[in-house]
Amino acid sequence: MSRRAFASPADREELRKKRLRLAVIAVIGAAVIFTALWYTLENPFSQTFGTTVTQVPLQQKVVALTFDDGPNPPYTDRIVEYLHSQHVVATFFVVGMAVAAHPDIVRKEVAYDDALGNHTWDHAHLVLERSAHIEREIAQTDAIIFRTTGVHSRIFRPPFGARDFAVLKVAHRMGYTVVMWSVPLPGDWKHPAPALISRRVLKYVSDGSIIVLHDGNRGRGGNRESTVAATQLIVTALKHDGYRFVTVPELLAMGYGKGKRQPLGEPYE
Repeated sequence: MSRRAFASPADREELRKKRLRLAVIAVIGAAVIFTALWYTLENPFSQTFGTTVTQVPLQQKVVALTFDDGPNPPYTDRIVEYLHSQHVVATFFVVGMAVAAHPDIVRKEVAYDDALGNHTWDHAHLVLERSAHIEREIAQTDAIIFRTTGVHSRIFRPPFGARDFAVLKVAHRMGYTVVMWSVPLPGDWKHPAPALISRRVLKYVSDGSIIVLHDGNRGRGGNRESTVAATQLIVTALKHDGYRFVTVPELLAMGYGKGKRQPLGEPYE
């Protein structure tokens, strides 16, 4: 007969409470570990694994508007045409397979003086991947960008913002500056009201900010009606406040130009 059979009701209740306390401690511990992992892997401001750019130190009202996950017709087309009509430039971090599927949109972006960034071939999560796989994701995307536009991009944004030592080491070795963002993601991919997306962005904009919106869904299409409308609200509000829009390479050149310390990657002339 086990010792448990002789336990009094009070002892059994105490044992139950002890197990409950241990379970609560385990849950809290897991939450702490998860939060720490998120901070180091996906938080744009973390520099744990190496140098990235989140915001450029400037004392003038300029911002860089960026879009991830495209091109994605018809939404990317509408964004590009609207920005061009407002004499506003942006930076599109494109997914290689989407470039292959919709090359004319990317050519238009370049023709309209927008900048291109590398966002991998298929929006792969690169954390814990082998260096050879990371390099292939980046190189394959660069190749299709160059074949399509004649342009080699030298800015890279890892999907989900997720990076570890290998991701940054490979990107830097390949000559890329890794560009994150300073304005918290507004969740535009979840289709909130355009006004809500706009408010979430405008609340955090300051000199040298980098803003992220999503014109696609991991290179696989998706409805981006809310993002199109929010883009118009954001541009209108920031222009009214005296902000000027520049591409990410232009922003980097302003902050890290000649004689200034610059992040890893190609020089900005």
